[in-house]
Amino acid sequence: MVAPTGRTWGPNKGEKSARLTATSMGAMPDPSTDAIRAALATVNDPEIRRPITDLGMVKDVRIGPGGAVHVEVLLTVAACPLKDKLRDDVTAAARAVPGVTSVTVEFGVMTPQQRQELQSSLRGPQAAEPVIPFAQPGSRTRVYAVASGKGGVGKSSVTVNLAAALAARGLSVGVVDADIYGHSVPRMLGTDDRPTQVEDMIMPPQAHGVKVISIGMFTKGNAAVVWRGPMLHRALQQFLADVYWGDLDVLLLDLPPGTGDVAISLAQLLPGAEILVVTTPQAAAAEVAERAGAIALQTHQRLVGVVENMSWLELPTGERMEVFGSGGGAVVAGSLSRLVGADVPLLGQIPLDTRVREGGDAGTPIVLASPESAAAQALAAVADRLAVRRESLAGRSLGLTPAGR
Repeated sequence: MVAPTGRTWGPNKGEKSARLTATSMGAMPDPSTDAIRAALATVNDPEIRRPITDLGMVKDVRIGPGGAVHVEVLLTVAACPLKDKLRDDVTAAARAVPGVTSVTVEFGVMTPQQRQELQSSLRGPQAAEPVIPFAQPGSRTRVYAVASGKGGVGKSSVTVNLAAALAARGLSVGVVDADIYGHSVPRMLGTDDRPTQVEDMIMPPQAHGVKVISIGMFTKGNAAVVWRGPMLHRALQQFLADVYWGDLDVLLLDLPPGTGDVAISLAQLLPGAEILVVTTPQAAAAEVAERAGAIALQTHQRLVGVVENMSWLELPTGERMEVFGSGGGAVVAGSLSRLVGADVPLLGQIPLDTRVREGGDAGTPIVLASPESAAAQALAAVADRLAVRRESLAGRSLGLTPAGR
């Protein structure tokens, strides 16, 4: 090949010179597929929260003339509820690569074999049968079962606000709506999304950074759930084993009131769960709450503390009106401490605030909607006391030397 200057170049040298000339004139070089795939490695699947490249979801990357990029992404199921978000994230990541002028995203669907491979990669090939990860010896997840002796004390409101407050602190948080008959957590978190199923594994929806699962996500409309003990046990087991929770720092379970089947099943499935008792200041409610906490004696679970809800109403004058009496939380904490022979602290007192109810109805917990309110600050203080991740000693050197060495 003869160059315009009269010098002779080889083909490779000529191509390199042409690219240098184009670059010097301001044109960008075409991007490489490696650069595109590296950019896509920063995109997490919205449900699994792991890079789509690691999950085998990027089937193909093609680069056309002038930096036009075509990406084919495999969805776990065709009706993926977060397909639009995934398209936006993939487009934004690819467009950030120098030289890319346009991005087209095409969606396909994984084959049954590919979904099985995905399930194995998430659970591990050794997990032939679903296991409850939070019950394993190496689990670092703190599991809190929020219990109450009776209904109407605001147990679900406390659960939802603690979950949102913990997630706002950067922790990975999940909530199991274990109140099968009176499920309300999805509404309080503002989500009506359905779980996504990958083979026999369930991806939970997320709201306000909290992963959540509820029987209400599997029923039509506002249908009542009429189940007996064995079915309740199986539902709780599936929520814990079949749902892919990922690496959680904290898991909260909103238990039904009282000491029935679900409380017993919880003790069998998650013996390491810690019990958080919610009561109101009323003497009658406190007596019933003591019974709910006392189940820990039979199940050998730890009582992490007591939360007193609806403690008082702040009046415009600055005075406190004790609508439901006073002292119930302290009475329950003291009684349970004597009963179990260990300190069961009163973790907090939550004042009455109509914004707690409004936040539950609107799907935005008060700790997020009105963080400056007294109720939100009291709930946040309780969350701070619970926001401790359990460290596992498995596989770690303790730095100990046997005597005589």
